[in-house]
Amino acid sequence: MASLSFSSSVSSSTPFLRPSAFLLKPRSISRVPLVRAKIREIFMPALSSTMTEGKIVSWIKSEGDVLSKGESVVVVESDKADMDVETFYDGILAAIVVNEGETAPVGSPIGLLAETEDEIAEAKAKAAAQSSSAAPTASAPKVEEPGPVTANVEAPAPAVAAAPATPGKVVATPYAKKLAKQHKVDINKLAGTGPFGRITSEDVEKAAGITPAPKANVVVPSAPATPAPSPPKAATSFPEIPGSKVVPFTTMQAAVSKNMLESLSVPTFRVGYPIATDALDALYEKVKPKGVTMTALLAKAAAMALVQHPVVNATCKDGKSFTYNSSVNIAVAVAINDGLITPVLQDADKVEIHELNIGSLSLSKKWKELVEKARAKQLQPQEYNSGTFTLSNLGMFGVDRFDAILPPGQGAIMAVGASKPSVIADKEGFFSVKNQMLVNVTADHRIIYGADLAAFLQTFSKIIENPESLTM
Repeated sequence: MASLSFSSSVSSSTPFLRPSAFLLKPRSISRVPLVRAKIREIFMPALSSTMTEGKIVSWIKSEGDVLSKGESVVVVESDKADMDVETFYDGILAAIVVNEGETAPVGSPIGLLAETEDEIAEAKAKAAAQSSSAAPTASAPKVEEPGPVTANVEAPAPAVAAAPATPGKVVATPYAKKLAKQHKVDINKLAGTGPFGRITSEDVEKAAGITPAPKANVVVPSAPATPAPSPPKAATSFPEIPGSKVVPFTTMQAAVSKNMLESLSVPTFRVGYPIATDALDALYEKVKPKGVTMTALLAKAAAMALVQHPVVNATCKDGKSFTYNSSVNIAVAVAINDGLITPVLQDADKVEIHELNIGSLSLSKKWKELVEKARAKQLQPQEYNSGTFTLSNLGMFGVDRFDAILPPGQGAIMAVGASKPSVIADKEGFFSVKNQMLVNVTADHRIIYGADLAAFLQTFSKIIENPESLTM
């Protein structure tokens, strides 16, 4: 686990002093000087460079528990892994501000640590004040969630036809809320006709005395330039499917979604290359009893090819320059429960594929450890964010070909399909049946050109078709 410390503010006469109250539980812990204080705010830490908020998986300690240095207190879920957090000070867990299952932005308080029992009441009052002030803030985004609406539709919205009020919490579709705000309809006074009493856009239109057809007629004569914004509004609304269920993203799924959107800003191209795998298959059967996986063999082959083609291992970080990486770190996509993560085989070109020497750490053994840690959500940041090239292998599922999306911060990603018998013609025109796999590489066209990728794939193909060098 990563060694990252929480920030905390001190409720005392030194308002600018911000000592650390907790740190993530690593194997070796560094200490900072003890700062005397009565109440410390425990902040949500940034557990990775892409983390903007964290989720409390569980509080190991309860309010009122006496804490000693080094005790585990809370488990925090980042966008990549779960981190145990241990106390950095002796004290009392006076108040929990963010409960289990709830999320909080990085840097916001999640709990209060008191130095003695005399400060517990003060800490609880402070926590209650923070919770009450956070409540309006949390509900505000729901009102702001609908996007900006063009002003030309506000005209036909005078008084609202009142409908029977529904007791309890009002449930409405996002588009219904948008229409209600647009036409100044009090959505709290409407009776929903949708599933389970949900207020739909038709309910709002009925209360406003309008129908979809007249609404379109109002937009057209208003101004010739206004029909253009109308199609996007229709495109962003989706029909309600009765019985459908909305499930929010987990922290990891939200991070994956964010990364995929970021990748759209990079100009990419794709190159496919067929490679005969009979020799690789034979080698795999030979080394499989030693714990070597096909993924480890492919990662090793890719790393050896990247050494000869460093531009494919490069990165474009600012859109203006090449960043040539000194290490060849192969990130390999791994599916885990409700998510995806890419453990990194660091210096894959230099590590032996299996233990040739007693006590050596082989690539296969390292890969097995990384997969186990990934599925247990125990990877340290450097074990998933230091990749320079990514490998995605779906061959074990029988997929013959697919395209992979380029991860942000890398120059290329390789998609490997299944090895299948294929009819191949040799140079003399004779046909034979050989096992063959199709490899597709997606690359950043700002730094990698077609000839670069073709040369890399030729080298990779030669290594796969003559794989003896993989075990040397």
